[in-house]
Amino acid sequence: MERMCKHEFASAKQNLEHAHDQLMQEEAQVRDLSHEFSHRQGELQSIDELCHYINFFARKREDIRNQKERVDMLGSIMNQRRDVLLDATKDKKVLESLKDRKAEEFKLAMRLKEQDFLDEISIQKNEQGI
Repeated sequence: MERMCKHEFASAKQNLEHAHDQLMQEEAQVRDLSHEFSHRQGELQSIDELCHYINFFARKREDIRNQKERVDMLGSIMNQRRDVLLDATKDKKVLESLKDRKAEEFKLAMRLKEQDFLDEISIQKNEQGI
């Protein structure tokens, strides 16, 4: 169970990192194009060129907003999976301690039975010797 939770958490973390990297790329692309637009503003030949830039910036703003929402959603999923993993780890520790306690109880019971058996043998030897 814990292994499965670890795998799910790692997958969620990887998805979040990938989405975050993609967001950073989108933002870098907008910065680069914005810088290019600032330098070329005086060189633009027509209103169509300006409209292309405006449309591209609007589309990229929307893409960035959507990607931020995706990053937030994946962050929530990763946090949920982390909580599930922590619970699974706690459960594993509880089960291991229970198992260890049962093993110790069994060893103690076996030692007591062995001691009782040895005591019985000793008593029988003493009775036969008397």
